[in-house]
Amino acid sequence: MDVVQITRTLDAASVLAAYKAGRFPMGYPGREVITWHHPRRRAILPLGQFHTSRSLARTLKKAAFEVTYDQAFDDVMRGCADRDSTWITAAIFRVYRQLHRLGYAHSVEVWVDRQLAGGVYGVHIGGAFFAESKFHRVTDMSKVALAHLAERLRNRGFALLEVQYRTAHLARFGVIEISGAEYERRLEEALRLECVFP
Repeated sequence: MDVVQITRTLDAASVLAAYKAGRFPMGYPGREVITWHHPRRRAILPLGQFHTSRSLARTLKKAAFEVTYDQAFDDVMRGCADRDSTWITAAIFRVYRQLHRLGYAHSVEVWVDRQLAGGVYGVHIGGAFFAESKFHRVTDMSKVALAHLAERLRNRGFALLEVQYRTAHLARFGVIEISGAEYERRLEEALRLECVFP
């Protein structure tokens, strides 16, 4: 079990402190509680090792889309929350919007025919980026968002892209799982950096 704390309140300062300590929050619709997670093993996407499948490579080459950053943060969060089961509650939405206004939370948007077709959002501290969620309304556009996120972080000198849990889907992009101790070591190194996202 990776839940280390349960609270009924959430604020920006607590979320930032949690990320720095290797934790992250999740909400539960209808329960009005926040669970704080500290997995024994962590999933990261090593920057520079993003795996592009043949189909995704073709999609990226066609470039029948436009990619922007921090232009529609709220809409990206809404897109991520628009599913049968979500941990993005009203409290989560409110606090991450505040983190965005403070310059800590960012989004990658992918547009097709001027409509939001996919995206990803997360939190940035130092040289670490904590990816929270992604979504798509057009096939492959969440993959495009993730590919552009990884490229941007690599080009700007980031040291860590954390994705919380390794899934079969994320493994296809090169996501690996490391021990909690190794994650904390990498996190400490990344937090010493001063990287710029926007």
